[in-house]
Amino acid sequence: MPSHPIAPKHPHTITQHGQTRVDNYFWLRERENPQTMEYLRAEDDYQQEMTGHTLALQETLFKEMKARIKEDDTSAPEKLDDYFYYSRTQAGQQYPIFCRKYRSLDAAEEILLDQNALAEGRSFCRLGAYQISPDHTKLAYSVDEDGSEKCVLYVKDLAENRLLSEKIINTSGDVYDHTGIAWASDNQTLYYVTLDPSLRPDKLYRHHLGQDPANDQLLYHEADEQFFLFVSKSRSQAYIMAFSYAYAAGEWRILPADQPDADFTLFQPRQRGMEYFIEHHGQHFFVRTNLEAQNFRLMKAPIHATGLENWQEIIPHRAETLLEDMQTFENHLVLYERRDGLRQIRISGADGLSQARNISFPEPVYTYYQSGNPEFDSRLLRFYYTSLVTPKSVIDFDMEKDAWQVVKQDEIPSGYDPTLFTCERQFATAEDGTRVPISLLYKKGLPRNGQNPALLYGYGSYGFSQEPAFNASRLSLVERGFVFAIAHIRGGSEMGRAWYENGKMLNKRNTFTDFIACAEHLIGEGYTSTPKLAIMGRSAGGLLVGAAMTMRPDLFGAVIAAVPFVDVVNTMSDPSIPLTTMEYDQWGNPDDREYFDYLMSYSPYDKLRATEYPDILISTGLNDPRVAYWEPAKFTAKLRELNTSDKLILLKTNFEAGHAGASGRYDYLKEVAFEYAFLIDRLADPNP
Repeated sequence: MPSHPIAPKHPHTITQHGQTRVDNYFWLRERENPQTMEYLRAEDDYQQEMTGHTLALQETLFKEMKARIKEDDTSAPEKLDDYFYYSRTQAGQQYPIFCRKYRSLDAAEEILLDQNALAEGRSFCRLGAYQISPDHTKLAYSVDEDGSEKCVLYVKDLAENRLLSEKIINTSGDVYDHTGIAWASDNQTLYYVTLDPSLRPDKLYRHHLGQDPANDQLLYHEADEQFFLFVSKSRSQAYIMAFSYAYAAGEWRILPADQPDADFTLFQPRQRGMEYFIEHHGQHFFVRTNLEAQNFRLMKAPIHATGLENWQEIIPHRAETLLEDMQTFENHLVLYERRDGLRQIRISGADGLSQARNISFPEPVYTYYQSGNPEFDSRLLRFYYTSLVTPKSVIDFDMEKDAWQVVKQDEIPSGYDPTLFTCERQFATAEDGTRVPISLLYKKGLPRNGQNPALLYGYGSYGFSQEPAFNASRLSLVERGFVFAIAHIRGGSEMGRAWYENGKMLNKRNTFTDFIACAEHLIGEGYTSTPKLAIMGRSAGGLLVGAAMTMRPDLFGAVIAAVPFVDVVNTMSDPSIPLTTMEYDQWGNPDDREYFDYLMSYSPYDKLRATEYPDILISTGLNDPRVAYWEPAKFTAKLRELNTSDKLILLKTNFEAGHAGASGRYDYLKEVAFEYAFLIDRLADPNP
């Protein structure tokens, strides 16, 4: 076996609360140090050498996954005013092409933006913001060119099919839902947010088209380092809304969209522990808040008197139902809720009370995802329905007729028969007796003899719930006899807000022990066994699997820790790192001795010890602004130093991407194929 890289030790002494610890690999933070890149390259060369025998399997998996996607495809068009907007993909091209048609789907196609053209000459290209002007004549969009999530903002004149002079750097564009820009009603004024040196969105600007960005007016600076600043537009299109967000508080400012040069007014001052979210409708705002309501309740406030003293309750707090989100329409109010671990949709009249009812879903275990629903005056609610066995379906629900229409369902060109698979929900019992849901997917008739390879996936942070959704690539594991399981552990919100609260701060260890309980349940019920059980998580999910592995290295056969947040104490002690200050309300501030001791009790980097560890694949992105590359690199180096087994320890670095990995759809599939080849190679028969 080739010898693995050995990172040099450069002792770095850290003293906190009277405790001194030595970090031999702290130097890996020095990106400009030639030794750092030398080590990362050596690790990447080593992982390529150690996985070289799986190249044929990777190619097989990639071809399987590629065959399951419709390469020439078109999204379900979405109507807004006189236009139908959609995107499409072409075989062989990595990125979507954004288009529209005027008044009729039979009209000529107008290409608004071809992301493939934007990506020419680049190994990475992800859209940040993407916003059409109210009169549909202009497109404001931003591009993240290296995975750092620092976006460059452009404006395109759609009538003349040319870029305007605007080029605004260092903007915050949400690369996940393409928000981050708002247009005023005059179609000439834009609002955008820029980033501070730690990549925190903190300054809101107003820009008039044609104006030198250096002269743009600063409207608001969010000085509190625990808050991130966002800008959006109300669904009614009547207000520009600036949102200062921290995990334990929020604060909104509003400006009439038809008064672009007016000042923003404060909606309700922030209060520690009080979260609130607003949406405009007519002469009032709806307010979703946790004020005296752990699972949130619905209030409303007059548009000219928005302070807390004027809020009126519409729907009270419900112990069994978490109110997650809302969308206003001209004649309807839609509430997105969660009950008994499953997502619900509540529809009512515009008052939030009349004709209230829930949409019925066809499967016992399922989920949905919200759509933007850009048209305010519409009777159709669009959302995306899916389950572990049902491909994503675009649903248009007629809110007046209560009629469900499947507009489009993802096709599996290579063939797919859902009746060949079993989807079920089980419950594990945690250390404290709590019942923890597990969603399972496997081939029908699979024996429970403990010999099946299994992949247990989890996240369990920030209140984000892991949804039981379809994933076509996952079939490459399940068809080879894998059991796929999702652990719905505390730290998410699957079972309500308390589920989240009991998995954060000084309750964070519940997340990891819940996950371990789920693993033990799968083994105890005969689905798999320790040598056949793999665990996987990304980002905070990487912390999850890192913590589970350091607590119970004897329990798992393999681990995939993707962009893992594993150097918890050092990161949370450094406010110069992006996200740190905002996340004190998730993990705790180690300047406080109680939180320092608690973080030290589970921080994977600090809990590594000399013992036998399972096979582990660790990945990172060199430009990652959320979990810096050095956390996975340091973890790998220390793990190599202390591991007493002969199992594989691999670090894969994407030198041209950030937190989300590859931006192109084929490149992304190749990353998944690499991970799955690792699992199959370590746990299973490579032939299905």
